[in-house]
Amino acid sequence: MAGRIAVIGSNNVDLVTNVPRMPGPGETLAGAHFATGFGGKGANQAVAAARLGSQVTMVTRVGEDSFGREVLQNLGSHGIDLAHARVSRGTANGVASIFVDPSGENVIVIVAGANGTLSPADVDAAADDLARCDLILLQLEVPLETVYHAIRVAARLGVPAILNPAPAAPGLDLAQLKGLAWFCPNESELSMLTGLPVTTEEEIAAAAQGLLFHGIANVVVTLGARGARLVTAQGVKAIPAIRVRPVDTTGAGDAFIGAFAHFLAAGEAPEQALRQAAGYAALSVTKPGAQGSYASAEEFAGFQATTVQS
Repeated sequence: MAGRIAVIGSNNVDLVTNVPRMPGPGETLAGAHFATGFGGKGANQAVAAARLGSQVTMVTRVGEDSFGREVLQNLGSHGIDLAHARVSRGTANGVASIFVDPSGENVIVIVAGANGTLSPADVDAAADDLARCDLILLQLEVPLETVYHAIRVAARLGVPAILNPAPAAPGLDLAQLKGLAWFCPNESELSMLTGLPVTTEEEIAAAAQGLLFHGIANVVVTLGARGARLVTAQGVKAIPAIRVRPVDTTGAGDAFIGAFAHFLAAGEAPEQALRQAAGYAALSVTKPGAQGSYASAEEFAGFQATTVQS
């Protein structure tokens, strides 16, 4: 049965340029293709979960401009509840400039815009709906005080929260994460937040286990093509990646987190939910773009059947 998920986070309009290679400092380079799309870690994760069948509500802020209007229309087209998506007057919508090379790797520059106005008061205004959710999903493209407040509200309501600490915020106060059910950094975020090396499996495990002492129940470290590691007080479990030929890795991490939230909210055991999420993220990198690469439940089921047979 599909679960209910609240995403408290960002939305962006993506400005995507395909380049033959990444330009150097001071260099002007001719791009091969340009397109606009929808992104933002919060919106991406919300769309991934909704595409898989979760009931999703989003607490977010959009700009008072054409981009903001388009974002609301896009989120609504995926069946996402927008009762707590508000317009920030006199503010532009968030944007992300994304450059993608022929191997599918990318670099991204983000301007927060209206995302920077999402406040603790917005979280409080959504509290009644948050209380009815199975999971609350958070990221770091909105003010840290709003994220900390959302974690406290989730704990008070008895709703497990997932924090994807992306993009990495050096000022993140780990003491504010007490009571968090799930903390899901990637490799570089784990190293930045803990100040520890993560070049070996042993170092990754040690850094992640150190986070448990801050009152975090579970840590999931995503490692791209090397899969993920589930770290709990009981030990470390390796979640393998599924090999595919990548076209564009933009939004793959968000696909993973959104899918993980979906399967967890639907009642799957954590390890199985992570395996499903790894498959969903793998499928996403075979198509260009972020949200445009996210499969429906039916498409993902077909991919899984093909993967099992191969």
